[in-house]
Amino acid sequence: MADEIVAKATPRQMSLGLFEDMFPDGLPINESPKEIGFQRNNVFVEITDMGVTARRLIDAAYFIVAQEKGNADHYDVELNYFKWLMRYDSKNHVHLRAVITEVQKSLIQVTDTPPDQAPQEKDLWVSVQLLGIVGIHNGRIRFEVPPQLLRHIKDTDKSHWLSLRITSAFTLSAARAIYDHILPFVPHGMTDWIPLDVIRNWAGKSGASAAVFKYFKRDTFEPAVRQINELSDIDLSYETRTESVSSKKIDRIRFRMSRKETADSVRASLQGAQELYLALKNEFGVTTKQFIIISENRAVWTDERIQQAIEYTRFRLDQGKITKSPAGYLMKALRDNWQVPEAERKMVAILEEKAEAERVEEHAKEHAIKKVEANHAARDAEVRSRTAEEVRQGRALFEAFDARARKDLVRSYLVSPAGKLLVKRLKLESASLTEVDLLSHADLAWAFSQFVFLRTKSKAKKTES
Repeated sequence: MADEIVAKATPRQMSLGLFEDMFPDGLPINESPKEIGFQRNNVFVEITDMGVTARRLIDAAYFIVAQEKGNADHYDVELNYFKWLMRYDSKNHVHLRAVITEVQKSLIQVTDTPPDQAPQEKDLWVSVQLLGIVGIHNGRIRFEVPPQLLRHIKDTDKSHWLSLRITSAFTLSAARAIYDHILPFVPHGMTDWIPLDVIRNWAGKSGASAAVFKYFKRDTFEPAVRQINELSDIDLSYETRTESVSSKKIDRIRFRMSRKETADSVRASLQGAQELYLALKNEFGVTTKQFIIISENRAVWTDERIQQAIEYTRFRLDQGKITKSPAGYLMKALRDNWQVPEAERKMVAILEEKAEAERVEEHAKEHAIKKVEANHAARDAEVRSRTAEEVRQGRALFEAFDARARKDLVRSYLVSPAGKLLVKRLKLESASLTEVDLLSHADLAWAFSQFVFLRTKSKAKKTES
């Protein structure tokens, strides 16, 4: 119920806003950058033999009725707004009154009698006036709709989306009549075989005036199909069938149709919401077929509901709960009206804050460890550099001593604990090692040169003291 209220309130507010923006500049409703329409009950496709302007008047009246939350005895709106909704550009009020009278004289007749059979007593048949009392005064129009029709106007179970932006563009009665009748079949892509006389009846007087099909086709039918393809959101084609294999007389027509795969028609069905359109197309990869489904459900799937589905899908993507087809997931969220519970949103925010705090703490620990490691590495490098310098100086000092002093240093090193340990580790015999052996062996030369440096340094300190 809440969805229906939102759907019926939003188009009314939007259409008034568009009227206020476009009317002062003389822009008609068919040039609207946003979609304006309502879910029209399939029963109203049975309206026949009515002019284009009269059909527009009924569309405008039923659009206004469809937006009201409940049933009313009458409906009262600004006349200029009403005329804009029905794309009535003329200031000829005599003609407008004539159009209103035409509508008041028109009836909608509903029956369950098959079109190719005569009515029976048991058959259902209902005939209802399309519009009741209408009054115009002081720049406003007030009209009544028969109570029997109100529930059908507001019933969206068996309905189709009717765009006033599109229907107001038609100039041929036959085009409008055919368009009305095929709209409920667009999701199926094809109609059943329809008797030619039924289609003639759709077209009203223009259809009945041409008894021969080729003239009906030339003067009425083909121009209507061309206008539908030119002005509407549908690509329409048809095929014919004869009475029998041996006959050349055409007595059946079957229509094939599909929504146009154009960004303009899809964007219009999104009420001109460019950001929504780009998010659906570029971020989620919504397909043309899915866009068509969205277009056909715009009476309930408002901008707010689409945005809600987008936010829900993004939320689940961030949680890693969508593993395939984000577009398909979004469509399900749209159909089932999913939304992120506020409690869950708060819970996720708290968990994210906690995780962020843990990340900051872990980063601080890693930084401290790296700093300690860097300090250790710097000290190790300093020690290695100092040791290398000691070895270099020790070697230079050793080479500067006389033979006796060098012999004493060699003997002192070989009997020192450090010298004994290294010689043992290298599996050498200290008794057989000479000065040349010490200086030619890399490990022994390094350790011996450092020993010489430290021994010489220690003696120098003692001499100074």
